[in-house]
Amino acid sequence: MAKIMHAQTVLTVDDIEALKQKTGESSTKDALAKAVTHYLECEYTQVEDMWAKKLEKVVKRKRKEDE
Repeated sequence: MAKIMHAQTVLTVDDIEALKQKTGESSTKDALAKAVTHYLECEYTQVEDMWAKKLEKVVKRKRKEDE
């Protein structure tokens, strides 16, 4: 069984509302949980230069489309 810990932080109302909109969740709790899960599972968060890795992937896909 996973251990559970209560975490607390201070965020602006605008950031919370933007997170809810982006995640498609109506509650703050669910929006934060979804964002944290995405961050932990996203392949780009493990890479030092995330934008370069992402751009490299886009360029490869574009080249395949052009062939």
